[in-house]
Order: sequence, then structure tokens, then C-alpha cells
Amino acid sequence: MLNQGNILTAAEMKLAEQALIDSGVSVEELMRRAGQGAAQMIWRIAADMPTLVLCGPGNNGGDGYVIAQWLLDKGVDVSVAAPLEPKTEAAQHAKSLWRGKTLALADAQPAPQFVDCLFGTGLARAVGDDWFNHFSRLFAGAKRRVAIDLPSGIESDHGSCFNDVPVFDTTVALGAFKPSHFLEPARSNMGNLIGIDIGIAAKSDLGILSRPRISGPTSHDHKYSRGLVAVVAGAMPGAAKLTAMAAQKSGAGYVKIFASPGFEAPHSSIVVETVDDIDDLQQKLSDKRISTIVIGPGLGRDDRARELLAVALATDAPLVLDADALTVAGLQFSDLVKGRSAETVSTPHAGEFAGLTPDALQHKLDDSRKLAGQSECSILLKGSDTVIVRPDGRASIAALSCSWLSTAGTGDVLAGIIASRLATRGSGYKAACEGQWLHSRAAILAGPAFTPEMLVDHLPATLQECL
Repeated sequence: MLNQGNILTAAEMKLAEQALIDSGVSVEELMRRAGQGAAQMIWRIAADMPTLVLCGPGNNGGDGYVIAQWLLDKGVDVSVAAPLEPKTEAAQHAKSLWRGKTLALADAQPAPQFVDCLFGTGLARAVGDDWFNHFSRLFAGAKRRVAIDLPSGIESDHGSCFNDVPVFDTTVALGAFKPSHFLEPARSNMGNLIGIDIGIAAKSDLGILSRPRISGPTSHDHKYSRGLVAVVAGAMPGAAKLTAMAAQKSGAGYVKIFASPGFEAPHSSIVVETVDDIDDLQQKLSDKRISTIVIGPGLGRDDRARELLAVALATDAPLVLDADALTVAGLQFSDLVKGRSAETVSTPHAGEFAGLTPDALQHKLDDSRKLAGQSECSILLKGSDTVIVRPDGRASIAALSCSWLSTAGTGDVLAGIIASRLATRGSGYKAACEGQWLHSRAAILAGPAFTPEMLVDHLPATLQECL
């Protein structure tokens, strides 16, 4: 199995392979490892299924010849379709060992199992219509479809699809996972994702978000040492209540809501402190016992919201910025956040992110890294492929997700979870990572069509899984 803590771009993968070659491992040996590893996985899943392997002219095609020969040796009815002769020495060597039938792409007929080795990592443009039309024809005629490394037509680093790529049953990543294995829209075309180890040992600054390890309170802890989370409420009280309840049920020792007169607490164990005016809020937020402030859920977008945000930004406490706080900050976001003395985490969705920078959102990972560096804060860019980055460029992609989270109020819950983790963790990036995992896992436990309140109720169980 591959280490999901290291995801390599096409350039990083090339360097990692070269490092192996420099150490004495031949290109042919790397191809043998990759092809045979993939073939063994195909064999385990569908041992005797007649198979067509589509081989391109590069090294991905060379992997295909290795796969085909290994399956042929196992007695599988397998043939190869190729649009061109191999162009690399390693691929030519792999083809020289192939003892089965090779067909021109136009002459090939569908088989029950389709294995795509046309193009893999490093594709820089769309597959030509002539080749892709045959690709699509052979894909459509199969019952089971497997992509080797990446489905042909997908760019490896940004989740982009150059072609109208169909949905595979399985994708077998070779040597290391690539960003597009986990970034949309490409991720939705991958099907079941499997990794094959070929000896790559390179380190990267991008990984997959894994279940966190969280320490419970000790016998010496009390409500303040476990973290006092302060939620600044605004025009819409319901959102602030959800945030506060989420913070309480994900580990915070004490939760307060600072709100205008008349605000009712969601329940008796969450304290509401009435804020008479901006000066009063400034004084209350200066309390050194406050571990984290969260502002944005239900804040509003009027002048009062701007004043509340300004007070929160001026504090020395760690800060979670969400929802309306991000909209209010707008293009001034980086200037407002940069230079704060304490950790800051912002949690935009794509629409809110677009308002924080003059540049259009193009590549989720690259653009998040750029904004995190400019603002000197950790960014959690929400979505089915949530990306979490810290100012130095270290990043994680959240592979664990739940489509039922696409409902109003769940983002307010996420803000509260992150605030709770930040209150005890201290690191904005780690708090965001822990919060994202807990949020997604709670959604899975909650089942379909849950409410935000139901999501909150499942947080203690998700926390238990991490202890």
C-alpha cells in the first residue's frame, strides 16, 4: 500500500523515479514492478475476465504490456490495442516481452474488462479526438474498467479533465498518489482507488488527511485549560448557536456566546454574555482566559458586522473566520489578517474564497496555498475535496467526505469544531485538519438527510474514535 502522507506532482514523481534510477534501479525494473503490481491487483479482483489492454506510446503503455503479459501467463484471454509503436526504450523492451496479440486501435473490439494504459502522469493536453473516440468505444463495450495510474484525459496535478473522461470502476496509482487522485472533478472519475508500491521514497508537502490522534483531558485539567471558546454572534442567532454547540461537543471545556441583548442560549451550559456596544465587546474579548474566538456564522454583512469583525481581528487570541466574516473582509482579507500575533484559520467555500482574492479560482490547491502565504493564516477551502493549507505551503486533502453535508448550517458546525480544536491544539493547521476529519466522520455516522443539530450530536462519538 502507498503512503497517503506523500502525494507527488508529476514533476516530483519524475524526480523520485530518477532518484531510484540513480541508486541503481533500472527503468525496466521500475516498469516491471509497476506493471506486475497492477496486474496482480486486477487478477485479485477479476481473475478470469477476458481483458483488453489499451497501450499508449509512452511508459504508461509500457506498463500496459507488462500487465498484459502477466495476465496472459495466468491464463487470461488478453489482447493489446495500441495506436502507435512504443517510443521509449523501456516501453519498447516491455513490448518485446509481450507474447500475445496486438491490434491497431481502430481494429480492436471491446472485451469484458478494459484496462486503460493510454496516458498516465504528466499528460499536458487533451487526447486527440480520433484516439479518444476509439477509447470511448472500447470503454463503453466493457463491463469492468480499470485505469492505470490515471484515467487517460486527466491532468495529474490539479484535478482537471482535458477530455470528457468516463467513470472507471478502479484506478490503480503507481508509485505514489497524485493530487488529481483526490481533487475534483477528476476524483469522481476514479472509482475505487488503489495504490501500488514500487519503491518510491520521496517526501512531499502534500498528504491525505488521516484520522487524528487526540489526547483527552488529564486529572489536572479544568474548564479553562481545556479551552474557552468565545463565539461572537451577529444578525442571525441560529448560526452562532450551532457553532457554540459544536464547539462544546468536540472537546472545549467552556463555551461563551457574546451577543446583543435578547439573545437566548441554546441550552443552560452555554453562557451568553450580553454585549452593550463595541467597546464592551472589546473589553470582554480581552479576557486572557479566552483560548479561541470564532466569528462569522450568522454575523451579517452590515456596518455593525464590520465593527464586530474589526474588534475580533484586533485581539491577541487565536481566531476562526467563517462565513459572513469572510464576505465582510473581502479583498482586504490578507491585509486584515496578516501580522496577527495569534493563529488564524479561515474556512471559505468556493464562493467566499472568490471574494478574498482578485484572481479567479482556477486550481484549488495552488490558489489556497497562495492565499495562505499572502495572509499568513491557515486556509480550509471547503468542498467535496476540501483542501487545508498552512502559510508555509504544507497541505492536506480531505479524502473522507460525505455528500449529505451539502446542507445549510453544517458549515457553522465545522467552524465550532475547529474553534474547539484550536482552543486545545494551538496550531491553526492541525486544528483545521482535526476539525475537518471530525466533521466528515460525524456526517457519516449521522446517516442520510441529517440536520445540523443531528450532526452535532454525533461529534462525541467521532471524538471517541480519535482518543
